[in-house]
Amino acid sequence: MVKILTLYRNAFGGLSREAWLLAAVMFINRSGAMVVPFLSVYLTESLGFSVRETGILLSLFGVGSMCGTFLGGWLTDRIGHFRVQFFSLVLGGGWFFVMVQLQRFELFAGGIFLLSLLTESLRPANASSVSSYARPENVTRAFSLNRMAINLGFSIGPALGGVLATVSYQWLFMADGLTCITAGAIFYFYFRHRQGHAPLPKPAEAAAPAAAPDRNPYRDGLFLLFTVLCCFFAVAFFQFFSTMPLYYRQVYQLSELQIGALLASNGLMVFLLEMIIVYLVGDRFPLWKMIVTGLLLLAMAFALLNLAYGFLVLLLSVLLMSLSEILAMPFMSTLTVHRSGLRNRGSYMALYSLAYSAAHIIGPFVGTRTIASFGFDTLWWAGCGLSVFTAVGFYVVVRRLQAA
Repeated sequence: MVKILTLYRNAFGGLSREAWLLAAVMFINRSGAMVVPFLSVYLTESLGFSVRETGILLSLFGVGSMCGTFLGGWLTDRIGHFRVQFFSLVLGGGWFFVMVQLQRFELFAGGIFLLSLLTESLRPANASSVSSYARPENVTRAFSLNRMAINLGFSIGPALGGVLATVSYQWLFMADGLTCITAGAIFYFYFRHRQGHAPLPKPAEAAAPAAAPDRNPYRDGLFLLFTVLCCFFAVAFFQFFSTMPLYYRQVYQLSELQIGALLASNGLMVFLLEMIIVYLVGDRFPLWKMIVTGLLLLAMAFALLNLAYGFLVLLLSVLLMSLSEILAMPFMSTLTVHRSGLRNRGSYMALYSLAYSAAHIIGPFVGTRTIASFGFDTLWWAGCGLSVFTAVGFYVVVRRLQAA
């Protein structure tokens, strides 16, 4: 027990106070993340939309996410990550209360697009904040701490959402809005006068100080390939949040409480394991090995759903997906930070985040269409194949990025 406690202390040690407080803000924000995990069930059962209509609405959430991410990155480079984060949290939180009133397909479509636009503009600004407030030698662990806080919040949000959904789905929107506004207020009062840490100089920057900061991410061919692969990964991984709840409901007939518990277990596993795993192996293996291993674990998680049946199978699949997330996402963020410079970090983070926003469009649309036409088994085999293909792509591209 003493060794375990020492391991946790070492894993969390050396991080700046700002990094911890930024993580606390994200924890509060994500503790209310109840709407998106239950959105597919809410749309089909409460509002009575078909699976195809639900796929369209979930994809519109992705369109808003893409637009919000691009806007957030553009604004971050011009007005700073503080303002973008504050307005995203407060305005997005307020819009949740409007969404409660929208029940017609056309109105909900416009509302979900705007909601996503407001809330997802937070992503590039938050990523820039993490890299700014982290001590330069602890950037990867600072990203892991931020993700740990998000996942701890996410372990609470769906579980509490499962309880509230048994009363009324409208409570999910109100709880999500309140936590966003609360996080925005705390963020404003603590960070309004805070300054970030200066980054460590990189050898390439020392030799050509203007080259790295002036690089345009949209003309950086290797990085563009990297973001496409990140999108493929996210298309597969985000099935957990879009079509997987439908699978739990329609195939296993699980209740809202059980669905919420399964979704929450992902956040809890990442919270308990990510910082330790990153601390133990983050500096011992090249980035490509971590990311490729994560993709192969994701492929195993999808294959398992077709090869066996039972609640324990669902739990094991969630565990494999959680390990995949732990091994892939923090190191993808780290690679993006290392590829960027001070003057274009917001743009690089925005392009990286756009990969996930695009996946929010493609994933639900393709996933629901596949379910409607071929069933869940075909979807899981497709997710397995896509994960293996993406693993091979990362093997090639990440090695070249690090060598460049």
